[in-house]
Amino acid sequence: MRDTKESRLLLVLLVAIAFALITVDIRGGRNSPVDGARQAAAAVFGPVEDGLSSAVDPVGNAVSAIRDSGSRHDRLAALEKENAALKAKLGSDDRNRSRLKQLDKVLKIAGEGQYGIKGAQVIAIGSAQGFSWTITIDVGADDGIRRDMTVLNGDGLVGRVTTVGPSTSTVLLANDPDFTVGTRMEAGDELGFASGQGDRPLRVELLNGKAEVKKGDRLVTFGSHADKPFVPGVPVGVVSRVDPSGGGLTRTLYVTPYVSFTKLDIVGVVVQPPKKDPRDTVLPAAPKPVPTPTVTVTVTPSADDAPATDEQQ
Repeated sequence: MRDTKESRLLLVLLVAIAFALITVDIRGGRNSPVDGARQAAAAVFGPVEDGLSSAVDPVGNAVSAIRDSGSRHDRLAALEKENAALKAKLGSDDRNRSRLKQLDKVLKIAGEGQYGIKGAQVIAIGSAQGFSWTITIDVGADDGIRRDMTVLNGDGLVGRVTTVGPSTSTVLLANDPDFTVGTRMEAGDELGFASGQGDRPLRVELLNGKAEVKKGDRLVTFGSHADKPFVPGVPVGVVSRVDPSGGGLTRTLYVTPYVSFTKLDIVGVVVQPPKKDPRDTVLPAAPKPVPTPTVTVTVTPSADDAPATDEQQ
């Protein structure tokens, strides 16, 4: 359209009409005479505007995305927290199952040896200073514990009670250098004394320097007078090495203890000794020897070794 006098007049007229409609619409409020036309236009152009707004409003979209992302992060954090709690519960259950298994083993060894025991849990270990191997257990005088009682677990001899408080006790472990216990060889009945050597095998001095001993032989406690500090028949360990006899009065053995002294949790204090020596009944079942495979070689004669026929002769 060319810029003429008529066009400028038409533009002024349209602007005047627009202002008039705006004035009428504002004064009319909800009863505005142009409300129907506005709603019709909204129905037609609303979807288009919404689509264009979504397409050309990246800032709004980003804010919305961040808001949703925060919500998703909160949900993820909640799930991670629930998973952590579940894992902690499972871990606790695993530990409880392990303790129940240890307690079952202690009760089994007590039943086989006819020992009256008081179950206890290790709550502390002694200081490594001075090469002292001790543990603290959660039973004491209030539970009937006294000095010089035998302590065992589901594997064998743990040690003896040395100090007793009202609710806790100190146990000297069998691998401590100050620890000594009388031993008896399985079946052969050879007697000796076992001493601790820290993290090395127990050292056993047999009273018979000419005793026939071999690797794999097993030892139990011999027992003490009035069953203090040691009751008889508690498994001690397995012979791992025998020193060659030098013609002395004793013979030296090195014994791997049944008990792992770095993995103690549930133990039992023998508060009632057996009525009779259980001898070897508390020892675990002896391992069955592995049979040595026998190889049979069959020689098949070759054609060159076959006897000659008359024609060949």
